Amino acid sequence: MTPEAARERIEQLAAEIREHDHAYYALDRPTLSDAAYDALLRELQDLEEEFPDLRPADSPTLRVGGGMREGFRKVKHTAPMRSIETRKDVAEVREFDARVRKDLGLDDGLFAAEVGYMAEPKFDGLSVELVYEDGVFVRGSTRGDGENGEDITANLRTIRAIPLRLRGGGPEGGRRGVLAVRGEALMPLAEFEALNKRLIQEDAEPAPNARNAAAGTVRQLDPAVTAARKLDFYAYDVLHADHVGFATQHELLDALRAWGFHVESDVRQCRGIDEAIRFHAEVGDKRDRLPYEIDGVVIKVDDRAAHTRLGMRSRTPRYAVAFKFPPREEVTTVLDIVVQVGRTGKLTPVAQLAPVDVSGVTVSRATLHNQDEIDRKDVRIGDTVRVRRAGDVIPEVIEVLLERRPDGAVPFTLPANCPACGAKVEREGAAHRCPNGLACPAQLERHVTHFTARGAMDIVGLGGRTVKQLLDAGKVKDLASLYALTPIDLVGLEGFAGKSIENLVSAIEASKAPRLDRFLFALGIEHVGDTAAKLLADHYGALSGIMDAAAEDLQLIHGIGPEVAQSVTHFFSSARNRKVIAELLRLGVRPVAEARPSGPRPLEGEIMVFTGGLESMPRPDAQRLAERAGARIAGGISRKVTLLVAGPGAGSKLEDARRLGVAVIDEAEFLRRVGSTR
Repeated sequence: MTPEAARERIEQLAAEIREHDHAYYALDRPTLSDAAYDALLRELQDLEEEFPDLRPADSPTLRVGGGMREGFRKVKHTAPMRSIETRKDVAEVREFDARVRKDLGLDDGLFAAEVGYMAEPKFDGLSVELVYEDGVFVRGSTRGDGENGEDITANLRTIRAIPLRLRGGGPEGGRRGVLAVRGEALMPLAEFEALNKRLIQEDAEPAPNARNAAAGTVRQLDPAVTAARKLDFYAYDVLHADHVGFATQHELLDALRAWGFHVESDVRQCRGIDEAIRFHAEVGDKRDRLPYEIDGVVIKVDDRAAHTRLGMRSRTPRYAVAFKFPPREEVTTVLDIVVQVGRTGKLTPVAQLAPVDVSGVTVSRATLHNQDEIDRKDVRIGDTVRVRRAGDVIPEVIEVLLERRPDGAVPFTLPANCPACGAKVEREGAAHRCPNGLACPAQLERHVTHFTARGAMDIVGLGGRTVKQLLDAGKVKDLASLYALTPIDLVGLEGFAGKSIENLVSAIEASKAPRLDRFLFALGIEHVGDTAAKLLADHYGALSGIMDAAAEDLQLIHGIGPEVAQSVTHFFSSARNRKVIAELLRLGVRPVAEARPSGPRPLEGEIMVFTGGLESMPRPDAQRLAERAGARIAGGISRKVTLLVAGPGAGSKLEDARRLGVAVIDEAEFLRRVGSTR
């Protein structure tokens, strides 16, 4: 291909991909299947590699992330990114309205005119500035101190809801000179739940809430990590524009939407403060059904000329307030602090609480994370504490109510020796670890339980309680000894008789031909969750190749970073681990690489969610079946989801799907569509 032909094709591909990105991420209306989209992107990448000088500054290929960075440089914002004063009750919001009307001369004591407001959900994410020059994205930064932030341009480019070039709609002046847009980088709750699931599977510290997860993601030194976590972005303000102005806030939002930004549609122009207060109540009622976290409603004077007249305080504008929702928190008592030893030896302190209802869930335990967190919050046994369900998922202690501290309460310190095996505990950064490995009974128990669980080897009937009995009785000493169990070994175990013994022996035998990716996940390699396991299995196709791979070779696989690569090579360099795997193979365990799908893909382009029970197979198997048929699996319901498979016991996801008009099918119809004979 000639350079001129390549230039023309690159421009054509980039424009087409930008249109599909806008339809999917800004309009929530996908126009192309994932496979077809990937084909366009691959063609563009190939052309840009062949003709690197022709790659445009706003190429969609920049979204996939690059190599590691050394750090983030400080940059000055085009205009100050100010905070907004908060109000917690209706009376305070009415006081704000009274001051606005007085300062605008709309209340003379006899007659008070209504103020027009714009009410918008207050996102609970990370505020960032995006700078465009002549319509092309050139720089993005965190809010920082409001005047200066960290340059995170490379990471923000990976967020597909952020246009790399402004679209042709909206005021033409916005595409000339400098335009600075303010918005919020968010982690959708479905992605947050999936991320924490992966972190827990990898025995890593889960993110406390979606906001922290989003903030940590955009500040990754490796943009590929940011790209893999599927952040979203909503624009809501223009900080600076060389050649365009706006009469009202709602006109500004319309312009942002026309330029191609993801802009929240559930906003309201309000005639007077009463309408804004009603909107706050309506949004609060559906808060738990939204696909992202919000913590209130921002109420702004709609007339932007009035913004200038009302002016600024030192750090906050006088024309807007954030009407916050009540916190999802409760007060309870710390009855005890216990120490759990995880699968990789990490010691985690857990507060045992007097049971308390938090947002409809009874909470009786809360993580204290590590010794540094205990010291920072000064949590002691007997303390009265404030707890919350962080991101409505993981309970955590927020603060100690020191005025209620009982006499004699002493600081808590993690033990110097492992509570399970007595080995001397070692400190690694913020973590305390037992170095005894699988010689530690707690680590061995969690290791074996993880190996047998659903989504891993899926040995039905071999749950945590049975594993503990087998370990205590000396019947199981490592993973391989599970496959040497005989019916005689199971006699006498609590809950086991003739039929249940027969069933367990059959289940162990049935697990001897696992998918390769599930076997890798089951081994419990640190940082290797189900996603990394699939990448490894798909790339190598056999266990031997993975066991002998060098770390630098593993990092050549897209999606495998240095941390995962080092964990894999470290695991397989252990003589003990290799001995156990050799024994597993000798006893008949044969991991099988999944054949690459060929032929028709009946669910091509579908974005699917499963809810409720399934009768014919475990849910992970059904999800894998759907993926092989061309579908993409989501963790929760959003406007992007196209199909829900609902089984017995389906709950809120089914309600949300019906509310959003998502197609719903049952298990039988799902199996029919994928051509399964189960």
